[in-house]
Amino acid sequence: MHKLIEFSTRKDLDIELATTVSDILANAIKETGKASIAVSGGSTPKGFFSVLSQSDIDWSKVTITLADERWVPIDSDASNTRLVHENLLQNNAGKAKFFHLKQGEELTDETLADLNVAASQMLLPLDVLILGMGEDGHTASLFPCSDEINLGLDDKNDAVLLKVQPKTAPHQRISFTFASLITSKNIFLHSCGEGKKTVLIQALNGDDPFEMPIRAFLQHPSLNTQIFWAP
Repeated sequence: MHKLIEFSTRKDLDIELATTVSDILANAIKETGKASIAVSGGSTPKGFFSVLSQSDIDWSKVTITLADERWVPIDSDASNTRLVHENLLQNNAGKAKFFHLKQGEELTDETLADLNVAASQMLLPLDVLILGMGEDGHTASLFPCSDEINLGLDDKNDAVLLKVQPKTAPHQRISFTFASLITSKNIFLHSCGEGKKTVLIQALNGDDPFEMPIRAFLQHPSLNTQIFWAP
């Protein structure tokens, strides 16, 4: 299931999404003493990150991670970790903890196993998940072109994280699995631009998640994915 919320400007979207997310995090802290959020990379969330970073909540009790990451040096322009540090882990949010998906030089089976255990213990279930969407309908690093897509979209997969090697995009990736992401308590798709609106309409009008993996979230019968879109 999904709910589409459209905004006239990206600034309006950023403010509303940041307010909604900060309220959820604050309530989670009040109820359990901690909160967790996974965000996505790219240029779209920069404004949202900036607004959210100024929210007046107890960020010391919040753990931030990424829905996926490219296995590149952290100082690389392609690093989502760098993006989050430069745009979200600022201002009040500078007190938050950050769970690194990219750890070490190589994404070995041992590294992946260790990260699976740590992510399961420290993060799940996520209080907030912010998804993005590519032009091919991928989300996180669940790419329709990858050999790992069957495992990535398997809702009975016990793994929290998996390696992904896209065939149509550079860099090896590490990504949360669909099975782990759907345990999130609040799921949002953050999308901007007319091009992405066209992709979104295509995703909503079809039913094959292996063609467009974002469909697995938008059309799941028991999920409520809130779509925040602006031109």
